[in-house]
Amino acid sequence: MNAFALFGAGILANFVSSAVAARLFAWPRLQNTDPNRALTLLVAPHMFLRFIGLSFLVPGVVSPLLLAGFAVPAAYGDFIAGILAIVATIALVNRASWATRSVWLFNLWGAADLLFAFYQGRQVGIQPGMLGAAFFIVTALAPPLLVTHVLIFRLLVRQQTASEPGRSHRLEHVELPSRPGR
Repeated sequence: MNAFALFGAGILANFVSSAVAARLFAWPRLQNTDPNRALTLLVAPHMFLRFIGLSFLVPGVVSPLLLAGFAVPAAYGDFIAGILAIVATIALVNRASWATRSVWLFNLWGAADLLFAFYQGRQVGIQPGMLGAAFFIVTALAPPLLVTHVLIFRLLVRQQTASEPGRSHRLEHVELPSRPGR
């Protein structure tokens, strides 16, 4: 099997494993957790892990053949995602009025950044060896981080739906039709 196929298989396997773990272990617990706490648990790891993306710009960590068209947007996109994760986590912990908006901003940016990096990597023809020691970012970190973005979106949409006026009380106000003869 060639290096590109092995690399792709590793990414796919980690993505599937992350999705299975999220479905079996994380999501059932998150559903029964205070929404603010659940979001904090999912956003906080990004404060640490997203800054590792700056490694794409470090000579010696990556191959000199790694194209700037991939490395620069991936590195700075992760850097901005990390900063947004810090802001969102602080807002969530302090229960700031703008916490949910900061999580939306972080999650939209962070998910788009990861998806764009995968797209851009294919477009510019990244070969696994070009990533050098930073290969683990793509194979080991990006798939579970992308899965956490999906979980965050689910929580945000669920939270938004629950807060819509009249949404949570609809069933209480439903009148059952009377039966004839009663």
